[in-house]
Amino acid sequence: MKEAGGNRNQEAETSPNQTFSYMQSYNTIDQYIKDFPPTIQKILASIRSTIQKTVPQAQEAIKYGIPTFVLGGNLIHFAAFKHHIGIYPGPVGIAAFEKELSRYQTSKGAIQLPLDEPIPLNLIKKIVEFRVQQTEMKLKLKSAKSKKATSKTATPKKAVDANAFLPTISAPARRALAGEGISNLKQLSKYSASQLLELHGMGPGSIPKIEEALKAEGLTLKRV
Repeated sequence: MKEAGGNRNQEAETSPNQTFSYMQSYNTIDQYIKDFPPTIQKILASIRSTIQKTVPQAQEAIKYGIPTFVLGGNLIHFAAFKHHIGIYPGPVGIAAFEKELSRYQTSKGAIQLPLDEPIPLNLIKKIVEFRVQQTEMKLKLKSAKSKKATSKTATPKKAVDANAFLPTISAPARRALAGEGISNLKQLSKYSASQLLELHGMGPGSIPKIEEALKAEGLTLKRV
């Protein structure tokens, strides 16, 4: 078992995605924690437990070689070094708690918590809660944008032709029937040929086709 940090003697890390030559290969957070002395293990376990209790729905992972909690993306990372614990909540997570973090060394995406001081678990909890709210808000906005985009790109429904039951007559004749509110053969049977011919767009050539369609259904045009 290595000493705290082992050959992790570089202290100026700025973000968890920066590659360090001294990083070991871990598959789980358990493996990572067990690679440290008991005192450091206890600290790492307390941080892990705090995050788990704050956001139980988050998944554990090893990202960039260090413990990570994932919730719709990387939520927060943490790691142990020779003289400090690194917490990585992202730049926004640090900016939101600028006052509370003023006594600690921070950079764009990292917080350094000295090992010779009590670890501020309550502050870590607040930062995690903030990150969860931020993540949920992003997911809601993403979902809303996706629905809006889907609505815009959806294939518009074609208008239903009320007179599709008479596809053999001319388009003007179908429009004439639609304009009269005639949308089925039963309604059509209440009209006489002369009444239909009075409709604008209805020509004599359509009457025989109409009579043929009516006959197939046992109907006829109105007799006068």
